[in-house]
Amino acid sequence: MSETIETPTTQFLTAHGIAFTLQDYDYVSDPGKIGLHAAAGIGIDQNKVFKTLMVEIDKKQIVCVAIPVHKKMDLKKVAALFGGRNARMLGAEKAEALTGFKVGGISPFGARTQVPVVLDESVLKLDTLYINGGGRGLVVALKPADAIKCVNARTADVTVSAT
Repeated sequence: MSETIETPTTQFLTAHGIAFTLQDYDYVSDPGKIGLHAAAGIGIDQNKVFKTLMVEIDKKQIVCVAIPVHKKMDLKKVAALFGGRNARMLGAEKAEALTGFKVGGISPFGARTQVPVVLDESVLKLDTLYINGGGRGLVVALKPADAIKCVNARTADVTVSAT
């Protein structure tokens, strides 16, 4: 992989002095499974690869939530984290306009508009986090502590519990 690809994400991480590596994969537009394709494409365990979801709480606050690609987000947990009652996924058009990224390429790093970021607490168990690199088919690998620090992310349990 060439390290010369620049995206708003790689520029943001570089500007913040964050060490990262960039990996590419063959992007497949398959709603609900893009992250799974990314994990398979880079050959990394699904627990270490996070997908980025844009959420609107009580129709007034937008947040960025990143969870392992094989898990489902618990919207009630996300709303409660911000003192809200309801949360819903942000529509693709609004998410793209807000972040400057295309759906399937949204990253918590380097978005056009910075919003609060929440990483699922499972990130704290990882040595390396793999997350979208700001373009479809691009993943950045970085230390979870660096990811949390550079966007002042919160960590919380935001996934649906296994039954």
